Amino acid sequence: MDAVRIYYGLDDVPSDLGPTVLTIGNFDGVHRGHQHVMAQLTETARRRGAAAVALTFDPHPALVHRPESAPELLTGLGEKLARLQSSGVDATLVLNYTTELAGHTAEDFVRRYFVEALSPVAVVIGRDVRFGRNNQGDFSTMVELGEVFGFDVIGVDDFPVDSPTEGESAARCSSTAIREALQEGDVASAAGMLGRAHAVVGEVVHGEARGRELGFPTANLSQEAEGMVPADGVYAGWVTDAHHHRWPAAISVGSNPTFDGLIRVVEAHVMDRPEEQVEEFDLYGQHLRVEFVDRLRGMVAYEGVDKLVEQMYKDVEAAHQVLTASRGAGPVSALRGK
Repeated sequence: MDAVRIYYGLDDVPSDLGPTVLTIGNFDGVHRGHQHVMAQLTETARRRGAAAVALTFDPHPALVHRPESAPELLTGLGEKLARLQSSGVDATLVLNYTTELAGHTAEDFVRRYFVEALSPVAVVIGRDVRFGRNNQGDFSTMVELGEVFGFDVIGVDDFPVDSPTEGESAARCSSTAIREALQEGDVASAAGMLGRAHAVVGEVVHGEARGRELGFPTANLSQEAEGMVPADGVYAGWVTDAHHHRWPAAISVGSNPTFDGLIRVVEAHVMDRPEEQVEEFDLYGQHLRVEFVDRLRGMVAYEGVDKLVEQMYKDVEAAHQVLTASRGAGPVSALRGK
């Protein structure tokens, strides 16, 4: 295939797609475990002269079956598709997840969405796969259906987070483990499982301009930003604007307790802008990608503005040191007055 394609539903799949090697999953976060599956998928597809296809769902099944307790998603659909594309797949099929789709038996699901739509010569899946009505299908079911419909099934073992000590089992790389790390503000551990820094993507909107008044202008993300927001605190990280310019940043997550704020916001103070761009630097209305590299501290309510400003200078310097050590950031420009 000449280019990565995204198909939204079966009607979008071309009749001349040809034989495929297929995988299936929610792929929330497209973490290192998912990447391990994609590596097996693409290698098998190349060896067999077939297209590597990932089948995923939107919305996440939990949002349909138990919306009141569904997990916060690590990535939005756009980010997930971009990550799947970068993993080397030839195509991604996005199925609209509904109760009707969920009602198919395991055999009916495989017949309709695998065999009739994608003509797989092989299916590459994790050994913990579940599919079909009430999750009745598992890995052994898929093997049996492969024998019925004429495709091979290749099982992929869990991807360990790190090497276990003697007598212990390795921790499993999973979307759940990443969410737990983010809930604790441990963005460094989350990055280790993701294979990259965790990011939130959203439109820059006008805030209360307190950062500008204090000498630390910030880009505030809208409440509709996509991606799981980590625990309240101050972080070192990076922001990428709509023009693909990437800047080091000190990032605040929280409700501004010093000013008795109630709404939880993500705001990034962009560092190291060239002096000639300070006055014209405007991110409002752009979609900004905010990456979290390390947590500097928790959120604190300070007794006054002076103490807050003093701490903000320390936060900027600490962010600079972290980013210099991790990615070679340039010298800090404590940009003021915007």
